[in-house]
Amino acid sequence: MAAALSTERIDGDENVWTQRLVLFLRIMALLSIVKGLYHWAQVTGFVGGEEEAFENQPMAWQAATIYFAVIELVAAVGLWLATPWGAVVWLTTVVSMAVIELMFPGIYGGSLVVVAVEALMLAAYLALAWMAARERPP
Repeated sequence: MAAALSTERIDGDENVWTQRLVLFLRIMALLSIVKGLYHWAQVTGFVGGEEEAFENQPMAWQAATIYFAVIELVAAVGLWLATPWGAVVWLTTVVSMAVIELMFPGIYGGSLVVVAVEALMLAAYLALAWMAARERPP
């Protein structure tokens, strides 16, 4: 009986990094939902005043906002389901936001804090994915 319990516990501990990766993906899914809904709120006018209305923004800002409004929600679905395509779409959003902030500061303001947060999330994902991959036999 004790051997059976210890075997079950070991089996559960074998995938600890995979479980942590899935938890991280779910947290990122929730964050992506919030970000996607925020971008939709900007498009529909639920946030900001009349001067900050969607129609009064430059075309580049409008295009970027619509892009993130769609892709963040698509990424959220894939992340929640822990699918490979979800991680790819999420990585696309992370890299896209960092590139827009660094290379096109006129669109969203060029915040280095946003770039640092995106880089930290990317590093956390890569570390967790690497550790989870090491758990699985070749």
